[in-house]
Amino acid sequence: MEQIMKSEVFGLPEVFLVFGALFVAGLAADSFGRRTRIPRVTALLLVGVLAGQSGFDLIPPEVTEWYEALSIVALTMVAFLLGGSLGGASLRQNGRAIFWVSGSVVLISMACVAGALWLLGVDPAVSLILGAIATATDPAATEATLRQVRARGHFADILRGVVALDDAWGMIVFALALALAGALNGGALDPAHLLHAARDIVGALGLGLGIGLVAAPLTGRLSPGEPLQTEALCLVFLTAGAAMWLDVSYLLAGMAAGAVIVNRALHHDLAFHEIENVQGPFLTLFFILAGASLDLDGVYAIGVIGAIYVVMRIVGRFFGGWLGGALGGSHPGHSRLYGMALLPQAGVAVGMALVASRVVPEHAELILTITIATTVLFEVLGPIATMWAARRAGAGQPPEEGP
Repeated sequence: MEQIMKSEVFGLPEVFLVFGALFVAGLAADSFGRRTRIPRVTALLLVGVLAGQSGFDLIPPEVTEWYEALSIVALTMVAFLLGGSLGGASLRQNGRAIFWVSGSVVLISMACVAGALWLLGVDPAVSLILGAIATATDPAATEATLRQVRARGHFADILRGVVALDDAWGMIVFALALALAGALNGGALDPAHLLHAARDIVGALGLGLGIGLVAAPLTGRLSPGEPLQTEALCLVFLTAGAAMWLDVSYLLAGMAAGAVIVNRALHHDLAFHEIENVQGPFLTLFFILAGASLDLDGVYAIGVIGAIYVVMRIVGRFFGGWLGGALGGSHPGHSRLYGMALLPQAGVAVGMALVASRVVPEHAELILTITIATTVLFEVLGPIATMWAARRAGAGQPPEEGP
């Protein structure tokens, strides 16, 4: 009701017309991506940039107010699909590589960014925080790009598993960085940051486990072998709502629930087929509105610190993926490509920056400027790197026919 009242200023008819126009723009971007081999994610983001505050400013506030809700639903759907990639057979075959690649990419990315900034003379607390922020990956852009090239095989399976674990690793590293940054900033080592991260991770995994254990035997009964679309949406909305109510990560909760369902619901033939079918419109609006929210002015203000952040994050991703793949027994040709496929960086990084700005308020402007500007760059260029890596690894399939 509150949302409807807010929309009366612009008018509900106009709001629906704008959403319709965004879907048309999304179809055009999708067609453009197919014809040019540009990732759909990048094309949708660029449409949003052109229509948003950094472009022609065509999208009214009454429409952009829906961005948060759409992003939560879209990302929870992606989380379920990523969790669904962690089936028993996949983990038995690729679990070692997933563990080593995910851990190495996070740790080496942080070490490269934090170390380079510290050597440049940046405050140690800020260096640590920016290093931790550099570990964040965009699961939605990565998964959407893999789906566009219809990625299959070991490379795609390992990459999806890595993205699924990345959120948990990132929370742990960020909590440690915040605690150390607070101590370096003149305070005591605050265990509250570690406890909050532990509560978030354990709470989200517990919620996902509970939902998964209940949903696994109950879903897929009305239509044998496959949950109905209504059942799929029910799981997504219940998981997202419960996670927000408990103030835990809906991404982790969705991934945990997806992993439990895919391993426990043995009567399912295609456990997440309906989520795959319905997520398209949500992701279209999500990426366009994400692009509309990007502020390109910050890109021109990143300076030397921002440039070092960008370069060293790429270096850290590359060497982290290479080392993790080698330790995990992955194909040598694939090991060199994992890091490039994990370049997308999204809103979770901005969320980390907002939290960090309260710990070191005197450096808040620098942290937020660098994070927002580099997120713009990695959001637009990252999916291109993911697509290139998937095709180079031989995981991509011929493009689907159609408009």
